[in-house]
Amino acid sequence: MPHDRAIHQTLKSTLLVGTLCALLSGCIDDDTPEDNPSPVPRFSLSGTVSSAAGSVVDSDVNDPYAPNDTPAQAQPIPNPVMVGGYVNVAGSGNGGRSFFSGDRSDYYRVSLAAGQTITLNIADFNAGDLDLFLYDASDTSLVDSSEGTGTTESLTSPLSGDYVIRVYAYAGSSNYALVVGQDTAPASADRLVLSDDFVPGDIIVRFKDTAQALGTDQARAASLGLRARGGGNGRAMLLTLDGLKSRQALGIASATAGQPAQRSRSADPVKQLKLDTLQAIKALRKRDDVLYAEPNYIRHATRVPTDRYYDLQWHYPLINLPAAWDISTGDANVIVAVIDTGVLLRHPDLAGQFSADGGYDFISDDLNANDGQPGIDDDPNDPGDKDYGGSSFHGTHVAGTVAAATRFSGTGTGVAGVAPGVKIMPLRVLGTRGGSDYDIIQAVRYAAGLSNDSGGVPARKADVINLSLGGAGYSQAAQNAYTAARNAGVVIVAAAGNESTSNPSYPAAYEGVISVSAVDIGKQLAPYSNYGTSIDVAAPGGSLNLDTNGDGYLDGVLSAVGDDSGGGGIDFVYKFYQGTSMAAPHMAGVVALMKSVHGDLTPDDVDNLLSSGRIVEDLGPDGRDNQFGHGLIDALKAVEEARRLATGGAIPDNPQLSVTPASLNFGGSLTRLPLSVTNGGTGTLEIDTVSDDADWLTVSADSVNAAGLGGYQVVVDRSGLSAGTYTATITVTPTDPALPAVTVPVIQQVGAPAIASNAGFHYVLLWM
Repeated sequence: MPHDRAIHQTLKSTLLVGTLCALLSGCIDDDTPEDNPSPVPRFSLSGTVSSAAGSVVDSDVNDPYAPNDTPAQAQPIPNPVMVGGYVNVAGSGNGGRSFFSGDRSDYYRVSLAAGQTITLNIADFNAGDLDLFLYDASDTSLVDSSEGTGTTESLTSPLSGDYVIRVYAYAGSSNYALVVGQDTAPASADRLVLSDDFVPGDIIVRFKDTAQALGTDQARAASLGLRARGGGNGRAMLLTLDGLKSRQALGIASATAGQPAQRSRSADPVKQLKLDTLQAIKALRKRDDVLYAEPNYIRHATRVPTDRYYDLQWHYPLINLPAAWDISTGDANVIVAVIDTGVLLRHPDLAGQFSADGGYDFISDDLNANDGQPGIDDDPNDPGDKDYGGSSFHGTHVAGTVAAATRFSGTGTGVAGVAPGVKIMPLRVLGTRGGSDYDIIQAVRYAAGLSNDSGGVPARKADVINLSLGGAGYSQAAQNAYTAARNAGVVIVAAAGNESTSNPSYPAAYEGVISVSAVDIGKQLAPYSNYGTSIDVAAPGGSLNLDTNGDGYLDGVLSAVGDDSGGGGIDFVYKFYQGTSMAAPHMAGVVALMKSVHGDLTPDDVDNLLSSGRIVEDLGPDGRDNQFGHGLIDALKAVEEARRLATGGAIPDNPQLSVTPASLNFGGSLTRLPLSVTNGGTGTLEIDTVSDDADWLTVSADSVNAAGLGGYQVVVDRSGLSAGTYTATITVTPTDPALPAVTVPVIQQVGAPAIASNAGFHYVLLWM
């Protein structure tokens, strides 16, 4: 379900420059040389320095009688607000009243709405490292913290209510600007936020190569009080905190001992362990022998699940897939790695569809794995991601979209896959609590044929990696893994995320990864889909709000899954899901088809074809945009362009009229629906007429080019109609008589009983 997004009024400060004579070339000194009698013009510029409304200052800057150094002394501030302040550790910063004693914390009391953002901009980063904390004002319990090592810290209020904000000098001194009410600050690679989803106690660390002179990386970790759980020399390691030993070795305890007001504590042991983890990472980042240190972020499947063959898979004609199958249904030498919850290996629609090596399970946490086997192992079968049934079997759904077994003659069962002729490499990383970055990194490296914690590599590396998972938080270790996999020739495809936000979701937002947004049956951006500058391409993700085509099912993406809700084992079934998780495997499958006709296809080739617009249907504004990227993937165009690269020859013209959706259902309340008319083939196609056979039905051009291709709006008028069900037909006829016309059935109801929609209790907050 998409998140509600609040609207902020952006704060701006106005600065009108005062006297700037010294900066003007016409200004001179009063003492003009006597041998230069020519008059020299003088200029002056005056003005006013004014601060914007809602700007306040830290009350205890050079004022010992107005302290805000404890929660009880928290300075009240309005909302929205911009606060200018200063904090310092004793003995650092400029001279003044706080130089010797220190002014390490500033507290502010404020009333926040749910979803508001608090941003701390650090003015003098070289001199100071400042952190940001958020407390519940009623009991001063810690709500969240941002303890990164960059120039910006940012938090979001989880609920509406009264809070206390603390700006804390971790080291040194700095002026700062604290802003409440602005849009979310850009995500920082230095982000360390308590509420982010990461494994408590785990740290991913890469030591610099110079550390080898002092011993192995494992020994280096041990000297810091950290236990090595994975990794090895010359690559990222998975380390775990070892209680007091870690705190003492990293200097965390000595830095905070005797200062209970200066360091946050939590009665929640899990939250406290997460706090300790952030403190340890912060300390590691300040060491000269550490290349990077970061949380072991947990990624979650980006599906929006719901509940229950080829004629229901509307999403394949939407991307012109049937025409592409005339060229290729996939080559068995092409492998798509599905990095997910694992796959139901015995599902009848996936039998015989797996790569020879059989895949791997990289979930290193036994409790998260829930498979009864200690540590990582060579069994990627999905035991379910819920302890007591009702599991998603998300990886099976994704794998089914990529390459479910498909028959093109005779009687088939189940559903079709995008590239049924290719093979799937199932790699399990998501368990009952999602999946950690470290485990995902190992799976990516394995798929690309690179060294990893399994101790081996597949007989054949994957050609394509599908990642229908994601979450917030940038990881350098993960970026390095994706870069290495791409350099090995692997095309990496990831779901953009389902938060209906422009905030980056990883791995989709990493460099070198193809980020896929989701569209619905009407080629509109799905309501849950993320968008923004990182989006590369769009693909069908579905929307479980309507049955637009009237086939009796909501417009989700249908694929293979399991059902363990009955408590008697796992039944092999098929279900409709929606999400960018469903969009990504459409793209991964199309890339697999491209690879099937052009074995030397590279990641750069795919990027170039996307950016040129040659393998997409351009949606939205001309060219690339932040909703659809370069456009909706077109399977036929993609396969033909790959074949063109392989042969260097021209593709003969083969125009094909494509109209989507294939049918329209207005139900009893809808009055307007979109219709898309495109050339699903190559060459020239022009439309002669778009007609209908009912007085209550109107079809009008919306965004149509000179050839009659593009978007149409279909409108029904129920006035004067008696109660009942009405049907009609829209006919789209090409000018070329050799091309068949396409008909679209339409149905609507008049006088149907009103059924109120109900999605439970929701609260929408709007502030200006």
